[in-house]
Amino acid sequence: MSIKIAALQMVSTPDVGRNLDAAAALIADAAAAGAALVALPEYFCLLGRRDTDKLAIAEAPGRGPIQEFLAAAARRHGLFILGGTLPVSAALPARPGAGEPAPAGARVLNRSCLYTPAGTVAAHYDKVHLFAFDNGRESYDEGRTLAAGSEPVAADLELPAWGAAPLRLGLSVCYDLRFPELYRALMRPPCDVIAVPSAFTHTTGLAHWEVLLRARAIENQCYVLAAAQGGTHENGRRTFGHSLIVDPWGEVLACREEGTGVVLAEIDPQRLAHVRRQLPALQHRRVG
Repeated sequence: MSIKIAALQMVSTPDVGRNLDAAAALIADAAAAGAALVALPEYFCLLGRRDTDKLAIAEAPGRGPIQEFLAAAARRHGLFILGGTLPVSAALPARPGAGEPAPAGARVLNRSCLYTPAGTVAAHYDKVHLFAFDNGRESYDEGRTLAAGSEPVAADLELPAWGAAPLRLGLSVCYDLRFPELYRALMRPPCDVIAVPSAFTHTTGLAHWEVLLRARAIENQCYVLAAAQGGTHENGRRTFGHSLIVDPWGEVLACREEGTGVVLAEIDPQRLAHVRRQLPALQHRRVG
């Protein structure tokens, strides 16, 4: 038994409506190809011209046009949709930082929501680790407008084609990829798939993206589903792309380097069991 999963690569814009239209087309393409689970990238709904642009479209937990779009798409196509990330209101004070600060009290959660084929929310995860980077040419500091989450989250997906047991999906986002302790926490009990919706910069992605994704797959002996932003955006930012699906042995099953498209692969619970049986590393853990 096996299922198909899809990472949807986008080059999101400062216009929410255009981004939702692009996401709808990709979801439809993935559904037509037989995907049972699809993942959108981080910030799929908006890559604004300023960090603070996300504050203007932040939605209340559980309601708003972006969340309604994801729920409707899941119902329409009868599949599980991991909605990349979207900004969700958080009543927390802004953290002071260099440059223009966010208005007082205006930080949002960078939330990844998982929708069932019925259009209900099976789980949501708020990005725990907030990206900051400055090499003298590029500078980013998500903590100026984002509030950090605090808990690892996994969900059980009922997929008859996967077998009698549900598929266990671990949730993470982008910069989380650099913190293996989060993934170790997700492996109690072990996940079958780990999702990593991302918007890696081209600079950091070129150096570290694939090696980190393959490492997370190898050390946790699970599939990795990594939907990414991939191209030069209207705000001038360049993201790395290379949306990947990796198997539990660290083999890349499918990849798209740049541009919008569907990255599709078949995953198999027997392959997962074989890898864990021949090298039972998860059973050999002695620390943590």
